[in-house]
Amino acid sequence: MNSAPLTYQIIDHTADLGIIVEGPDVRHLFMNAARAMIDLMVEGDISERIAIRDVLVKGEDFPDLMVRWLGEILYLFEGENLIVNSIEIKSISPIQLKSTLTLTSFDPKRHQVLREIKAVTYHQISVNKVNDGWEATVIFDI
Repeated sequence: MNSAPLTYQIIDHTADLGIIVEGPDVRHLFMNAARAMIDLMVEGDISERIAIRDVLVKGEDFPDLMVRWLGEILYLFEGENLIVNSIEIKSISPIQLKSTLTLTSFDPKRHQVLREIKAVTYHQISVNKVNDGWEATVIFDI
């Protein structure tokens, strides 16, 4: 091993953004989480509908399903330049979500990126039944 002294510093780095989202039932919780993430990422008129896509997401439980669900929507935006403008969740269980998404193309003339979300993380992920509905905490790497 090299005997030269190490020259580095540990710095605080805030690169995360979190949300707490609610819904009257688990179906609306997942739809609201997706809408919240989209709202954090982009603004502008997303009413134009250019495509409809069926999306199937599988997970090990509701928290894992939430990360994978939001990750799929993030991929559509980052990987395919598509913004989800409406969501229909056809069925949901702790291990599977079937949905139909209506999409619009990202157009820099009509849309502004508010913040770049790099990933949906498992850090502090929670999806819980609460007294009057459902609640989730999601942390995004920005």
